[in-house]
Amino acid sequence: MAFNLFKRKWHKTTAVIVAILISLVLIFSIFVNSYWSPILSSKVKEVVLKSSDGLYTANFSSAELHVIRGSIDIFNITFKPDTAVYNLRKKQNLAPNNMVELHVKRLTLNHIHPFKLYFQHKLQIGEVLMESPVVEISYRLNHKKDTVLKNNSTAWQKISKNLRSIQIGSILLGDVKLKYEDYSGADLATTEFKEMNLSAKDLLIDSATQTDKSRLLYCRDIILELNNYAAKSPNGLYTYKFDHVKLSTRQSRLNIEGLTLTPIKTNAFFSKSDRDKFTMRLDSLQLDRFDFLNYHKYRLVTASKLSLKKGSIEVFGNPNHKKPSSDRVVTFPNVGLFKINADIEIDTAILQHIDVFYSEFNQKSNKTGTISFNNTDGRFLNITTRPTALQKNNICAIDLNTWFMNQGNLDIKFAFNLTDPNHSFSYKGHLGALNLKVLNSATRPLTMIKVNSGTLKQFDFDIKANSTQSRGKITMLYNDLTVSLLKPDSVMNNLRARPIESLYANVFILKHDNPDKAGGRPRSVFVTETRPPESPFFKFAWKTLLSGIKPAIGLDQKKQGEIIAKVNQMAINKQDRLVKKQLRIQRREERRKKREAKAVQQSKN
Repeated sequence: MAFNLFKRKWHKTTAVIVAILISLVLIFSIFVNSYWSPILSSKVKEVVLKSSDGLYTANFSSAELHVIRGSIDIFNITFKPDTAVYNLRKKQNLAPNNMVELHVKRLTLNHIHPFKLYFQHKLQIGEVLMESPVVEISYRLNHKKDTVLKNNSTAWQKISKNLRSIQIGSILLGDVKLKYEDYSGADLATTEFKEMNLSAKDLLIDSATQTDKSRLLYCRDIILELNNYAAKSPNGLYTYKFDHVKLSTRQSRLNIEGLTLTPIKTNAFFSKSDRDKFTMRLDSLQLDRFDFLNYHKYRLVTASKLSLKKGSIEVFGNPNHKKPSSDRVVTFPNVGLFKINADIEIDTAILQHIDVFYSEFNQKSNKTGTISFNNTDGRFLNITTRPTALQKNNICAIDLNTWFMNQGNLDIKFAFNLTDPNHSFSYKGHLGALNLKVLNSATRPLTMIKVNSGTLKQFDFDIKANSTQSRGKITMLYNDLTVSLLKPDSVMNNLRARPIESLYANVFILKHDNPDKAGGRPRSVFVTETRPPESPFFKFAWKTLLSGIKPAIGLDQKKQGEIIAKVNQMAINKQDRLVKKQLRIQRREERRKKREAKAVQQSKN
C-alpha cells in the first residue's frame, strides 16, 4: 500500500508554507550576504580607524556572512599602522611606544547579531577565532608617561557616534607566531615566539566599562600561554628554555614553569669569556600582582611578589681570570640592581628549596673544589630602582636560611642601602654545628689542606661594610681541630701529605679548641678589611670572614709573619743545601779525576 504524504488537505497547506519559508530564508540569506557583509566590513574598518585616531587601518579581501549559522568569515586580514600618522604623532610627542602589525588568513565571528548592529547600533559577537595569526610588534621608548591626557576621549567616546557598544564573548588566537623587535637599547633586540596561544574573555566597550579599572584593554581577562620556548643569549654562551609560560591579566599573574639556563661546554665557554659560568634550573618562577599594561607600555616592572621555587644554581669560577682594570663595585647587589637599567618595584621575593653550588679549579692542585648551600629558603624585601619607592624606603633586606655543605644550618641577614653613594651594606649570621671534615671537598683541592678532625659548635659574625672597607666581630667555637698539609703528586695525579710541615702546623700553629679550656672564655676577633678595587662583592665578604677565621684558629698576623719568615728561611736553607750538595758532588768528581790521573801515571811507570 503506497504511502500518501498529502492524504489530508492540511498536510498540503503545511508543506507549501514550509517550502515558502525555506525559499524566503534562502533568498533572504543571499540578500543579507550581499547587503550586510559590506555594511559589517565598513563598520569594522570605521571602528578601527576611529578608535585608534587614524593610526591603524584594517583591510581584508572578502567576507562571507552566514545568517542561518549566525557567523561571518573574513579572509586575508591585515591590521597595520599608518606610518605617516605615526611619524606625525612622533613629532608631536604623542606616538605610542608599541606598534602592532597583524596578518590573519581567516577570522571567524560566531554568534553575531546583525539586526542589533543595524537597528540598535550594537556590535555583539559571541566568539572570534583567528587561525595561525602572524603578529609583529616593534617597541620604541617614545615617552615614559601616558600621553592620553592630551586627548581625554575614551574608546567608547570615539565610537559612540556610530555604535552604542561593542561586546565580544571570547577571542581565541591559536598557534600564534610573534616577532618582537625592541629598539630601545643600543642594538636592535629581536625575539621570535612560536606555539603561543592567546585568549581574551568578555570584551566590552560601552559607557559603563570606559572607566572600569578591573579590565585590561576592555577585556575581563586576557590569557597568554607559550609552550616549549628556547633561545640563545646575545653572546651565544647560554641557552635558556621555558617549558610553559602563562600570563593572566585578571589574576595579574605571570607564571613560568621549567626554566633552565645552560651554558655551552666548559672549555669552549672559558675560551670565549673571562666571566664565571652559570647553570640554573627552576621548577617555577611566578610574579603576583604583575602590572602587565605598564610593562607593555613603558617597561616598568611592578609586582607584589616574585617566587622562585625548587631548583639549583651552579657557579663555576673562571680559571683564566685576569686582574680587572676597572672597579668591581658593579658586582655589589646594591650597584648591580641599577646596572640592569630597568625601572623595578617588587615588594617581596621568595626563595624556596634552592640548591646553590660554587666550584673552582685550582691549577696548583689540578683539582676542582666545591662548596654548597643546600635547600636554601629566603625572603627579599623592597627590590626597587624606582625613585618614588626609594624615597619611602631605601633599604633592601634579605633573610636567608640554608644548609651549608648539606650539614650545618646557616641563618644570614643582609641589608643593602640602595641610595648611599658609598654602597653601604651589612651582613649578620649564625652557623650551627657541623663536622669540619665535610669542608675537605673544598679545602683539599683549593687550599691543599685536609681537615683530619674537628667539630664546629657555632660560627657567628656581624659585619658592617661599604665599597671600600668592612668592620665587624667574628666568633668561631670549635673542638679538636687537626689538619694535614698537602702537595701535588704529579706521578699519581693526586695530593699527598707533607708530614713534617703538617706536624709543625699542628704542634706550633693551630689552636685546637675555642675556648681553649672547657668553661673558658671564648676568643672573638674584631676584623677590619680594606677592599681592593678589583675585588668583587662575594670575594670581599668572604675575605672579611677569613680575616677573622685565621686568627681564631691561630693564624693571626704575627703568626702568619712568623710562618712566612719560617717558609722563607726554609727556602733559603733548602737552597743552601742544594748549593752545598752541588759543591760536594763537584769535589767528589775532582777527587775521582785525580785518582784516575794518578792511576794512569802509576801504570806508565
